[in-house]
Formats: sequence, structure tokens, C-alpha cells
Amino acid sequence: MSEEEKAFTRGAVPSANMTVSVPPQGADVAAVFAAYPEAVQVELLELRKLILDTADSTEGVGAIEETLKWGQPSYLTTDTKSGSTIRLAAAGPDSGHDYAMFFICHTHLVEAFEQLFGDVFDYEPNRALLFRLGQAVPENELRECVAMALTYHLSKK
Repeated sequence: MSEEEKAFTRGAVPSANMTVSVPPQGADVAAVFAAYPEAVQVELLELRKLILDTADSTEGVGAIEETLKWGQPSYLTTDTKSGSTIRLAAAGPDSGHDYAMFFICHTHLVEAFEQLFGDVFDYEPNRALLFRLGQAVPENELRECVAMALTYHLSKK
């Protein structure tokens, strides 16, 4: 595995002039990221890094599986089954936003985020946190949302 592949699998965000390459099992995910316009790609890769960093520092989460669900980069707690899937993608064209972090709608996670954080985020009800290019992402609050999703099943016990 090359140093770039190792960096990508550890959650590093590639620089604008670095080619994203990953091991064969991650090639499909890398191809999806690469297909986005560069500005969206950079932001989605930042969200990816935040998810992986949060998983690494959150007790009970374990290893994260990065795969594609519905054609979108998705993050699962396959080993521990501690959490709910998180997906990253461009936002829908009618949303007025550029990219999003999606959650499984029947978990009511987005509703909980809105109760906790109010107008800190823009929401797609029961489905996503929405973001715009050039707008600062509220990192601490987003880390809390990600931790809640990655430990969703632990909190239900």
C-alpha cells in the first residue's frame, strides 16, 4: 500500500494536487469522491475525516467500514454494530445546499440534532444535515452528532 493509500484509509484529506488512491476494496468509494466537483469533493473529504476521527475517539464504536450505500460513501460500525449508517453526498438540487451528511430516517437522529442544536445546522427533516460551500461547518456540534449516530444502538440499550 502506498503512503497516499495509507493516508486516505487513516482519514487524511488529500490536497488539491494529490491523487486519491486507495486499496482495491476502497477504489469504488474513491471514484465516487473523485466524481464530485472539486469544491464539493474537498468538503465531503473533510466530513469523511471528521467521521473517522470521531469514530476513533468515541468509546464503543470500533472499526469503521467505509463502503457505498445508494451510491454514496457510507460509514458503518460493522464490527461492534454500535451505530447507525452515515452517508455523505451532494445535497439534492432543490435543497438550496451543496452537500450533506445523511442519516437513516427512522432513527430520529436528525430530530434529536435539531432539538439539541436548533439553528446551528440546516436540516432535511429526519434525513440530513445540509451544508453550503464557503460556509463554516460547526465542527464541535457536528462531532457530537456523528458520535450520537455511531453509538445509536448503544444508547438504546
